[in-house]
Amino acid sequence: MKRKIILKTTALVLVCAFILSGCASTTIINSSPSGAKVYIDGEPVGTTPYTYTDTKIVGSSTPVRLVMDGYEDFNTLLKRNEEANVGAIIGGIFFLFPFLWTMDYKASHTYELIPLYR
Repeated sequence: MKRKIILKTTALVLVCAFILSGCASTTIINSSPSGAKVYIDGEPVGTTPYTYTDTKIVGSSTPVRLVMDGYEDFNTLLKRNEEANVGAIIGGIFFLFPFLWTMDYKASHTYELIPLYR
């Protein structure tokens, strides 16, 4: 009896871990030249190359700004609709809510900064 409870608990933990791991999406933000300051949602978070991870749902977007002395500020949106997440799709077959995370960011985004003076 105790063994069944342990097996069920272990299975439940593994299923939850599998489903929830499909919720996060990661991308690397690069710039040319590298070393630009990265702002996510208006907050400074680091410099390029920068690894960004979130758990936003499909269709959501995140404002990104790259700032570097001698270059124009670069503004863009990261959109969570670039690549399919197979794990979340399979999980969504069994549970409804993982379908909210079926799309991920591309593995990396590279942006070329424009010099202020040419």
